[in-house]
Amino acid sequence: MNRAELIEKLVSKNQDLSKAAAGRVLDTLIETIQVAVKKGDSVTLVGFGTFKSAKRAARTGKNPSTGAALKIPASTVPKFTAGSRFKAIVDPKAAARKAAKAAAK
Repeated sequence: MNRAELIEKLVSKNQDLSKAAAGRVLDTLIETIQVAVKKGDSVTLVGFGTFKSAKRAARTGKNPSTGAALKIPASTVPKFTAGSRFKAIVDPKAAARKAAKAAAK
């Protein structure tokens, strides 16, 4: 699903919302999450997931074409961790296994 299809879905679920308004809401949501994560804050949407920044240490990598070692500098990258409800929707069997495992303890 791309941005336009997501906007269409929002409009079809909420008849009071125009495509333009849905686009503005989506843009505002994305921009707000990006600004918060850039500042180092995390954004948690309960049941959906958490957006945060993670630091990667400097490391040594390998050039795939030549095999030569190269230094990869430290960096900060965005990270998303899916929430439990999101995980359960994507893979219901895994959620059932986790529930059974918890019940066994």
